Amino acid sequence: MQEPTFLLLTALADEPRHGYALGDEVAAISEGRVRLGAGTLYGTLDRLLAEGLIRVEREETVHGRPRRVFALTPEGAQALRGESERLRAALREADRRLSRTWTRLVGGTA
Repeated sequence: MQEPTFLLLTALADEPRHGYALGDEVAAISEGRVRLGAGTLYGTLDRLLAEGLIRVEREETVHGRPRRVFALTPEGAQALRGESERLRAALREADRRLSRTWTRLVGGTA
């Protein structure tokens, strides 16, 4: 799963959000490291809609402009859980290997 997809699904895991709020939430989750431009944000949202990982919960008009509010689907939650588990396993392996390397390089304990 690509990082923008992972971050958008994560941003929707706790509550529905509209596009602009999703961009802000992705920036917050990534501590400012990832900022999605409008093209990437809405292109990814359209793809996630087509894949059934998110849905439009409602459409609103705010200050005369249409706004869609997106929500995670059960399939989206399952995909996010699977990716989270995959990343945790990779982190455990990286930590295990670094621990061995650290001990070898500094002659101490990890």
